[in-house]
Amino acid sequence: MSSDDSGTSRPAWFLGAYWDGEEQPDQTDRFVREGIWENGYEDKYLDVVKSIQIGDRVAIKAWSNRKSNLPFESHGYNASIMRIKATGVVTDNLGDGRRLKVDWTLVTPSREWYFYTYGRTVWQIQPGNTYEDALLRFTFEDESQDIEFFRNEPYWRERFGDESDERDEHLDDGSEDDSVLQDRPPAEPDPATPYSVDDIIADGCFIDRGRLETMLERLRDKKNLILQGPPGTGKTWLAKRLAYALIGTKSQGRVRPFQFHPNLSYEDFVRGYRPSAGGRLDLVDGPFLETVEVAKGDPDNDYVVVIEEINRGNPAQIFGEMLTLLEADKRSPAEAIALSYPRDAAERVYIPPNLYVIGTMNVADRSLALVDFALRRRFAFVDLEPTFGEAWRTWMSEQCRIEEALLRDIDSRLNALNEAIATDAVLGPNFRVGHSVVTPRAGIEIQDPQQWFKQVVETEITPLLGEYWFDDPKRAEDEGEKLLRGLTP
Repeated sequence: MSSDDSGTSRPAWFLGAYWDGEEQPDQTDRFVREGIWENGYEDKYLDVVKSIQIGDRVAIKAWSNRKSNLPFESHGYNASIMRIKATGVVTDNLGDGRRLKVDWTLVTPSREWYFYTYGRTVWQIQPGNTYEDALLRFTFEDESQDIEFFRNEPYWRERFGDESDERDEHLDDGSEDDSVLQDRPPAEPDPATPYSVDDIIADGCFIDRGRLETMLERLRDKKNLILQGPPGTGKTWLAKRLAYALIGTKSQGRVRPFQFHPNLSYEDFVRGYRPSAGGRLDLVDGPFLETVEVAKGDPDNDYVVVIEEINRGNPAQIFGEMLTLLEADKRSPAEAIALSYPRDAAERVYIPPNLYVIGTMNVADRSLALVDFALRRRFAFVDLEPTFGEAWRTWMSEQCRIEEALLRDIDSRLNALNEAIATDAVLGPNFRVGHSVVTPRAGIEIQDPQQWFKQVVETEITPLLGEYWFDDPKRAEDEGEKLLRGLTP
């Protein structure tokens, strides 16, 4: 039997058996007796349940918090507990997102796992990571949990670790209820606002719908996308909105923004040693690896990392071996590799398929690093340009109450300036002035449009031209004056 047939290289699934509102809410005994598992929701987890394959290992779990009667000192904090009540192997998937057939074995008595837990109904665990592998061995191989290791890991050490003697008086106030173990997460916030391509356009995007949909399609296929263009073309603005449209909701928690800079390193972004209390150096996951783990633990939702100015740092150095894992065809446990700073010799890491990366790149700043071919192969690149024209004029007229005639005049003046910049032998198209320079926030009514435009030219565009033509100040001054020539003083 191959490793794939045995299920050891496939994900395992930790499933809830608590049905809210039922006379007997815990369905564990019925599931084991009937050799099934049923999704208690009609509109949640359907796609992820459909993805479960015959031969996959499954377990029935129940989640709770508790402060006392623990095999370690809680220091008054609630510890997260996951009780394993049954284990089994999937024998059939009916394909409706609701029902599996399972060969169950009841775990008697049930076994408690601490710290690394998850309350939602369906939790996919991929082998290849220290925490996941330990949980899989605990659940399916009857191995004991190394509690000393987990309670001294960075996330839990402050509350439960060996150096947790001095405690804040204001401990968490989570309630302890050992009488009811339910597979329900803590109370969720109100559903986030739905978001789509229509909302991108309504927010003030002047790119046509077809091109926006193509960007999303390339992002879905390639997993990684870079928006590049001159300053002021709305790269960061659009990156975040493409992220919202991809996940279908304006969820701040599932869109993680970062910014690269020359001093950023692999140790800052992925994983490295950091000073800690007592003069020790602790191995700490950086924000990117943290996001990887969050996405792996929530496979039925998409996550997006938005990296501003991705070429302001050294991308190859910052990503390290993660650059290989970014490839769309390497988003699986089979492609997992060791990190530069492994937690143990067996640890392997991969990037899950539900994590996407959108970067922005300023193509005009000569001080920024060139992007090497390794990065280019892993990203789809989209060029953004200054976008004036009818869409810009309509939005400005409706949102800022500026007359069409003046908008056409501003449009013409800026297009003339951009033509002069684009045909300059030293500058070129990458240095054109973007539309965001003359696009206020939605709903801001401009009382004196000509005076407003004059202020934008004098405080934003003219200084930029001075930087462009630093060796020809007369040219910079002339181009600035052309923008204002003929306007009412």
